[in-house]
Amino acid sequence: MRPIFRFLAQGFERAESFDPASAKVAEIAEKAVPRGPVREFLAGTWLGHPLHPVLTDVPIGAWVAAGFLDMFGGKDSRPAARKLIGLGALAAVPTALAGLADWLDTDEAEVKRVGLAHAAGNVGAVALYLLSWRARRKGHQIRGVALATMAGGTMVGTAYLGGHMSFAQGVGVDETTFEEGPKTWKALDVTPDRLTDGKKMRANVGQVRLLDARPAPAV
Repeated sequence: MRPIFRFLAQGFERAESFDPASAKVAEIAEKAVPRGPVREFLAGTWLGHPLHPVLTDVPIGAWVAAGFLDMFGGKDSRPAARKLIGLGALAAVPTALAGLADWLDTDEAEVKRVGLAHAAGNVGAVALYLLSWRARRKGHQIRGVALATMAGGTMVGTAYLGGHMSFAQGVGVDETTFEEGPKTWKALDVTPDRLTDGKKMRANVGQVRLLDARPAPAV
């Protein structure tokens, strides 16, 4: 029997009705975060692996800490809980941008669909946390705690979808990490005179078929 969350995640994978919205979001996001240094930074190129999972610890940690203060901290901890909720909402902005960069770099429709559901759920969770922060600021503590509890439940579901994208769909995972490269070099059965600048050609290394090319000289 499949876990309930896995069943829901696979349902999102098959939700072709998400495709028009996904395409529209991608079109807008491509303009907001075009290919270049900023997008590479958000994708974690400089870090060696995706930046998004690292950043998620900040908002999630702040919101979970606020929840513990709500449950066990008493009245004196209310200002701290409100500040933690605000901190989490602020930290969610760069976290979302990093996730958006990863989402834009994926081509599989199934991944795009789950990513769209993940993002929509996170937007809803952040909105609920902001409402909770506002209610607390006006002195409506019970309403603020209720809204934060709803947001936390939403966050659990969206966190699962994020994990599904990484561990079930392989987004951002280096699938060659544990593969060893060849210990010896083998020559291509191609003579140098057959290679033309800027042209591609087929070649073989034993039984392995390759596509070889020599780049055209810079002008």
